[in-house]
Amino acid sequence: MTTAAAGPTEVDVAIIGAGMAGTTLATLLGNAGRKVALIDPHRVHHDEFRAEKIGADQMQLFQKLGLDKMVMPLVTSFTDVDVFRLGQFFAREKKWEYAFSYGRLINGLRDALPPQVPITIGKVAEVSTGPDRQRLVLADGAVIDARLLVVATGYSESVRRAIGVERIELSKAHSLSMGFDLAIARRDCAYGAVTSYGKRASDRVAYLTVFPIGDKMRANMFVYRTVAEQWTRDFRADPQKMLRELMPEIAARCGNFEVASPVEVRQVNLTTTQGHRRDGVVFIGDAFNTTCPTPGVGIGRVMVDVDQLHSVHIPRWLDTPGMAADKIGAFYDDPVKLASDKDGMRVSFYAKQITTETGLEWRVRRLRNNTARQLMIIGRKMRHLGQRREPRMA
Repeated sequence: MTTAAAGPTEVDVAIIGAGMAGTTLATLLGNAGRKVALIDPHRVHHDEFRAEKIGADQMQLFQKLGLDKMVMPLVTSFTDVDVFRLGQFFAREKKWEYAFSYGRLINGLRDALPPQVPITIGKVAEVSTGPDRQRLVLADGAVIDARLLVVATGYSESVRRAIGVERIELSKAHSLSMGFDLAIARRDCAYGAVTSYGKRASDRVAYLTVFPIGDKMRANMFVYRTVAEQWTRDFRADPQKMLRELMPEIAARCGNFEVASPVEVRQVNLTTTQGHRRDGVVFIGDAFNTTCPTPGVGIGRVMVDVDQLHSVHIPRWLDTPGMAADKIGAFYDDPVKLASDKDGMRVSFYAKQITTETGLEWRVRRLRNNTARQLMIIGRKMRHLGQRREPRMA
C-alpha cells in the first residue's frame, strides 16, 4: 500500500472511504486505467466488529470482479455446517463459507491496491460539487479535483452532512449483532461450524453461528434486542450462562460456551437516503442505505454497487461530457441495483417478523415452518434407525 503525496491533484474519480466498497472500487478503476484518488482518515483500518462471514454466492461476486485472489488469502474457508432447529440436529449443510476479521480483511485489500492507486491519508474538510468538476479540500489544505466523487463512507455522517444528504431511518434499533471468541480451539471443537436457531419468539433470537477464523472458533449471535435492554447487559456480563440456557443442545460440543474475549455489540438501524440525486456525486454501499446483517446479504449488496458502477456506469459517465445529476441518476435507477437494494431490505424485515412477530399470520407461518421441520427431523431419525436395524435383519 502506498500513500499519495500532498498537494493539488486532478483525477477522474475521487473516492472518500477506504472500506470494502471504496477499496474494491478503487482497485477496479485503477486496473482499468482510470486516475483515482482514494481518501481515508486512517492509514490502517481499526479493529471493528462488522461482517465476519460470507457465503459462496458473495465470493462469486469477488470472483466475477477478479478480486478473489486478493480476498482468498485473507479468509478462512470451510464447509459442512451442522444446523440445529427446534433444539435438535436438523441437517448438515455442505456449502462453502468464508470467515474473516473485518479489519484484517480491509487492511489486506488496501495492501493489495495497485501502485497507481495510493491512499491519500486525510480528513475531508470541504466538499464542493457541480455538473462538471468536484473539489475536495482536506484538513491539511491539500486539494483534490475530480470529475466524479464517490462517497463510500459507510455509517459515517460527516461527509454526507457536508454535501447535504439526509439519512432516513426505516427501522430504528432493528437488530443487535454480537461477536465473541470461544475458548475452545478449532482442533478441539466437535463442529467444523454450526448454526443454531432460536426456539421461541419470546427469546427474540434469530440464530447463533460458530465458525473458525484461523485456529480460533468465533461466534456471532443475531438478536432482536437493543443495547440498553437488561437482557443485553446480562448477556455481556455472563454469555456462557445465557448461551447454555438458550442452546443446551450444542453447548457441550462447543466447550460449554466458555468465552475467551469480551462480547462486542453492534446495534443496527435500517436506513435509506434522501436528497442524493445531485450533480457530480454518487453514494454507494452503507453510505446509501443499510440493511440487517442477520440475513447475510450486506457485503453482496455492496459488491453489486461496486460491480455496476465499475462495469457499467462510470465508463459511460467518463466517456461523455459533464457529470450532472440526471446522468448519475442512471445508477440509482439501475434495475440490478434496485433489485439488490429491494431484496436486502425485504429479507431484513422478513427475518425479524418471522422470528418475533406474535400476530396470527406470523404464528401460523412459524407453526407451518416448524411442523415441516419437525417432520423432516422425524423422517431423518427413522431413516437412521432403519439403517441401523438393516444389518441385523440380513
